[in-house]
Amino acid sequence: MKPSGLILGLVVGVSVTLIAVLAVPWLIPSRDVEKGELVILSGRDDSVGRQRQVLIEQWNRSHPANPARIEEVSRDPRNEMVKRAQAADSNIDIYNLDLTWTAEFAENNYIRRLSGVSTDGFLDKPLSTCFYEKRLDGVPFSGESLYALPFNTDAGLLYYRSDLVSRPEGWDSVISETRRVLGQRADPALKAGYTGQLDTYEGLTVNVLEAIRDVGGTIGVDENGNLQLDLDKAQVAVDRLRPRQGDDYPIVLPESLGYDEQRSTQAMREGKVLFLRNWPLAYRTLVAPSGEETAAGGRRFEVTQLPGGSSILGGQNLAVSRHSAEPRAATRLIEFLTSEPSQRLLFEEGGFAATRQSVYDNPSIQARYAYTQELRKAVNSAVPRPQGPCYGRFSEIFRSTVAEALGTGNPLPDDFVDRLGTALNCQPTDDRSAY
Repeated sequence: MKPSGLILGLVVGVSVTLIAVLAVPWLIPSRDVEKGELVILSGRDDSVGRQRQVLIEQWNRSHPANPARIEEVSRDPRNEMVKRAQAADSNIDIYNLDLTWTAEFAENNYIRRLSGVSTDGFLDKPLSTCFYEKRLDGVPFSGESLYALPFNTDAGLLYYRSDLVSRPEGWDSVISETRRVLGQRADPALKAGYTGQLDTYEGLTVNVLEAIRDVGGTIGVDENGNLQLDLDKAQVAVDRLRPRQGDDYPIVLPESLGYDEQRSTQAMREGKVLFLRNWPLAYRTLVAPSGEETAAGGRRFEVTQLPGGSSILGGQNLAVSRHSAEPRAATRLIEFLTSEPSQRLLFEEGGFAATRQSVYDNPSIQARYAYTQELRKAVNSAVPRPQGPCYGRFSEIFRSTVAEALGTGNPLPDDFVDRLGTALNCQPTDDRSAY
C-alpha cells in the first residue's frame, strides 16, 4: 500500500523531533513473523488529522511484507465487531476495542492472549483493563492473562470559561458561579451553567457514574461478583443532572439531554454554558496550544479536574483476533502502535490521551500543552466502569432507566441496582437489550 499525498503531507507536517523519535526498532522488519496484510477493525478516528492513519503509513513504509489498513465502522462498532468475530471467514487481525468490551471478547474467545510483550511504561489504570480471567465458579474478574495493550486512554475533564469564572473547586462552585454570572448577564449567549453528554448512549452512563462518585457513592464489583452501587447516591446524582425548567439561572442546559461529545463541545464554543464535562479531545477544539484565544468569539477556556476528581476511565485497547492468520505480525503492529513514539504522536498531534507515562514526563509536551499534568492526574484518579463480559447489558439498563428518570422527573425504581447486578453477572433479565 502506497501512502496517499494527503498522508504524506501530514507526515511531513509533523515536527522533525517526532519524525526522529519514530525512527525506532519497531519499524525494522522482523524475520520471525508471518507475511500478509493486517486488518484493524475500529470505530471512527476522531483524532486531529487522523493520526492513527499517519501511524499506519509509517508502519507500511517499513513493513512491506505486512501492510496494514484500518477498516472503520461508523455505526454500532461493538455489534459489528462481535459479528465479525463470530464469522468463521473473518479477515480481521486486530480489534480496536472500547476498554469495556475487552472482557467480553476475552470471555468469548474472540481474541488471543498476548505473550512475549512488555507492559513496562504503561500507566497503571489503562493497562489494568487489558487483563482478564475467569474464576472456576464463573464469576468474571480482572486477572493475570494479558489480552490487549492500551491504544489510548481517556478521563473526564471539566472545561470552564476562564474569562468569566475562576477555577471551580467542586459542584457547589459550579452552582454559585452559574448564578453569579447569569445574574450579571455577562454574555448574552449564555443559557445555563453546565452541560455534558446526557443523550441515551454510553456517554450518559459515564456522566452519571461520575456524578455518583462525586456525591460519595461507590461503583464496582466485590470479590463475589456482586455490584456495589448505592441507590440513594445514584438518585442524588440523577437529580443533579436533571435540567429544571423555569429556573431564572438554570444549572444544567436543557438541551444536554440530547447532547453527545461533539454537540456539547459546540455548545461550549458558542458560549451557551460556563462549564463542560468532556474527554481530552475537546481540549484541541476549545483551547489553543499556547493558551491564546481560540476562534470561538474571543471566549477563553481552561481545564481542570471534574468535581471531586470523579472521572470514569475511558479508552481503547488493541487485541489480536483469534482468526488472524498472522498473529505474531499483528502483535508486532500492536506493539508499534502503543509504543512511546506512537503514543507521543497520537497525543501531541492528534489529541488522544497517551497510555505511556513518558509522554506526560516530556518537558516539551508539558510546555506546549498546559493541561498535560491535569490530564495525567485525571487518568491516575479515574476508576473503570464495572467490568465483566456482560457490561453492555448493564449499561443498556443503566442508561435507559436514567434517561427516563431525567426526562420524566420520576425517581429511579427500587429494583434498579438488583437489575443492574443481574445483568452484569450475565443472568437473564426482563429488559430488552441489544446485547
